[in-house]
Formats: sequence, structure tokens, C-alpha cells
Amino acid sequence: MTSPASSQQANIEAALLVLKSMGLSVEDLTAASSSRPPVPTFAEYVPVVSATLTPATLRAYGSYWKRVTEQWGDRYLDEPTPSEVKQLVAYVKANAVQRSNSRGGHNAAENLISALRCLYRHAVDDGLIDEKDNPASKVPKPRRQPSTRRALDDARLAEINQVTAITSDDPELDTLILRLHTETACRRGGALALRPRDLDREQCLIMLREKARRSAGSRSPQP
Repeated sequence: MTSPASSQQANIEAALLVLKSMGLSVEDLTAASSSRPPVPTFAEYVPVVSATLTPATLRAYGSYWKRVTEQWGDRYLDEPTPSEVKQLVAYVKANAVQRSNSRGGHNAAENLISALRCLYRHAVDDGLIDEKDNPASKVPKPRRQPSTRRALDDARLAEINQVTAITSDDPELDTLILRLHTETACRRGGALALRPRDLDREQCLIMLREKARRSAGSRSPQP
């Protein structure tokens, strides 16, 4: 019967033969592993990634990275397992702030996974970990629930316009703004970003610049 020591020695000799056939040595493997930058902790790496993001992205992920740092601040990026990521998702979901439009922490869970994937994507790009070692990519996002948004009915929209016209300090301007949003469906940012040169009086068109700086033409309200 083969002893454990002799079996282990046989495995070592077999591994050395494989390395030799590949033109490699044990020293080559050691040098390759030491060439990778040291893996930082979450507390060290979150500020690094935060400094590269746009303000909008930072607003979306910042609060979730704060939760991650609170729970895993002293841990290295390559330590958490997919199961631990699931546990953190469950914790954030259970402790999500309850608002009038809350959906049981569903959105918090989805956003946390997105925030972790963003963090680990930067870690992969920086050569800190391999993509196969990314635990966030192995945790599926919760299935997105149907939107609760709905359009205002005609009666409610007419009521809003009537109240605005009666109570506003500048009825002409405010009702025009309401009409702009009604006819173009533009966002608040699109209305605030309008410039005089964005107006095409001849064709009754306006140029809207909204999310991600995308531009789109839209027919403007006619007087």
C-alpha cells in the first residue's frame, strides 16, 4: 500500500515534469505571482475607484460602497466569496430605507450588485484580480420588477394646469413650462439646459440635451 508521503512525492515529481515540458521552472511561477500588485482592502480601493467616476455614477453607487466598506472595510478584494456577496445583498435588502415608493429592498439589492460589479471591474482592469475570481459577476441580479410609473390622465393634467395658472407668480411662464414637458416629454434637465440657439422658430422645433449629453430634436409648443 502506497504511503501518503510517497504519493505526495510522486505528485510533486509529476508536476515538475509538466513544468519542464513547458519550459518553466518553480522560480518562473514564483516570479509571475509576485509581479501582480498587492490586492488592497475595500477601504483602500473604494476611494481610488470613486475618484475616476462621474458625479452621477458616484451618486448612484456611493451609498452602497459605504455599506460595503462598513461591512468589509478591512478585508482584501479577493477574500469575499459569491456566497458572502449574497449574504451582504440580503443584509442590505433587509435594512433598506423604507419610503413611500419602496419595494421591499428589491432595488437596493439590485443596486448593490451593480456597485460591486463596477468596483470589481476596475480591479480586473487594474490587474489586481483575474476575471474568473470576480465574485460579484457570479451573483445574478434580482429580476427587475414591473415599473409602477404611469402617465397622468387628462383630467388630472388639466387640473394641474388650471391650478398653476391661478396660483403661480408667473402664470404665463409656468404654464408654458408645463406645456413644454407635456408636448415633448423632456426631463427637468432638458428644460433647464435649453439655450436661445436651441429654438428653431421656423419649424417649431427645439434641441434637447439630456442624459449622457445626448441631443434630440423635439417639436416645441406653439403659442
